[in-house]
This record gives sequence, C-alpha cells and structure tokens, in this order.
Amino acid sequence: MTGAEPPRRRGIPLRAVVPNAVTVLALGCGLTGVRFAIGGEWEKAVAFILLAAVLDGIDGRIARLLKASSRFGAELDSLSDVTAFGVAPTLLLYLWALQHLPGRLGWVIALAHAIACALRLARFNAQIDAADQPHKRLGYLTGIPAPAAAGLTLTPFYLHFWLEPVWLADPVVRAGIVAVISLAVAFMMVSNLPTYSWGSVRLRASWRLPALGAVGLVAGALFTNPWATLTIFSIVYAATIPFAFRSYARMKVRDEAARRTAPETGTPETGTPGIQP
Repeated sequence: MTGAEPPRRRGIPLRAVVPNAVTVLALGCGLTGVRFAIGGEWEKAVAFILLAAVLDGIDGRIARLLKASSRFGAELDSLSDVTAFGVAPTLLLYLWALQHLPGRLGWVIALAHAIACALRLARFNAQIDAADQPHKRLGYLTGIPAPAAAGLTLTPFYLHFWLEPVWLADPVVRAGIVAVISLAVAFMMVSNLPTYSWGSVRLRASWRLPALGAVGLVAGALFTNPWATLTIFSIVYAATIPFAFRSYARMKVRDEAARRTAPETGTPETGTPGIQP
C-alpha cells in the first residue's frame, strides 16, 4: 500500500512576478526622489518621480498582456502610488517651497496633497468591484489620477528648471504659488470631476499616422528640452479638464437616451466611450 502523495507547493508563475516587480521599481523610484530632495538635488528628485510615473503607466499593461492581473497586484499598485505620487511630492514641495510659509501652514498644505492622494486611492479600491460606475462605463476617470496629479503639482519645478524666472527665486512667492497649485490639485484628485482616460480617446483612421508622427516629435522634445516639454504637458492637461466635463455631459445624455429606448429598439444599454466631435 503506497502512501498519499504530499501536496504540491503552489508556486507563483514568472508572468505574475514581472508586473509586480515593475510596481516595486516605481515605489523605489519615488522614494529615491525623496532621497535626492533631502540632499537638495532637485532635478534628480523630480526626474525619479517622473520615472516612477512611467513605470506606473506600464505595470498594469504588462499584467494584462501577460494575463497576470491579480488583486494582490492592484493593492500593491495603490500602495506604490500613495508613496511615489502622494508622499514623495509632498516632501519635495515642502522642502523646496512650502516650508517658507509662516508658522506650520506650509506643512498643513503639503499634507493636503498626500491625504487627497490616499483618499482617492482608497475610493478607487472600494469601488473596484462596484457594478455602477457611470464615469468608468463611459470611458472616463473620476478626478485626476495620482500620477497626473503629481505631475501637475511639480509644474513649478519644471518652470524653474526651464526658464529660472526671477519671481520663483523669491522663497515667499514660490511658496505661495506652490500652495495654490497643491490645494487645487488636491481638490481635483478627490472630486467627482470626469477626466479623460485612454479609453475615452478615439482617433479617426485619417488621424492615426499624424498622431504617430506627433508622438515621435514629443519624444524628441522630451529628450532635447524635457522641462519645457513637461511644462507644456501640464498646461495642456489642465486645459483638457473643462473639455472632459463637457464631453462627459454629452455622453451621459446620449447614454441615458440609449438606456431608455433599449427595451423598445433593442439597442445597447451603454454608450460608446469616446470624445464627441
């Protein structure tokens, strides 16, 4: 009589390790940015946070490509985001500018960014399995995502590295500008404003080749003059927020009309995500 075979150990497949490793790299880059900020190496500090944003943008795509998406990966991604795009920018902004505000006001304003980032990610995790998500159903995000919010709050850095304006050299003026931007971005992170996502962007066939050419030009601009390019990026992204609100309102009206007529005509109950012409 042979004994029962011992239970086989369940290993983690390599395809599940790769996207999580990229997420951990993003976390490490965010913390490395803090290390350089403590030493006053501001360009390196900002560069590492931006590198964390790039890694954060590809880890989810790698997971879907390798069919390695998991709840563990989603939780790890949120923890990485709150550190790299909430805590790290908070410390950079405080050390560079906000500490020059009177009393402890600068630290309170700096905390607003980190707290808003944590609240946004907590809301995202709480709704990850929710069936009714109007913004997501139509291809939009709710509020500004954490990496984009970090990029917007760092805009004064880009401008300083690019043009070195005299008014940013004044610690009090610099602190005031950073405070206004930080509070505005923190509000938009936790707001219910619809913002564009990649799923809400639709290109006509005739625009695809010009779009590829534009991507090449932007990549070249990032390598030749990164701070000017990032400043323009931030301004353009901020300018799209009102257009996203208007586009979503039109999509919502069309979706509600389609849902009302669905039982009679047999049309789909949800609208098609996209930017309306």
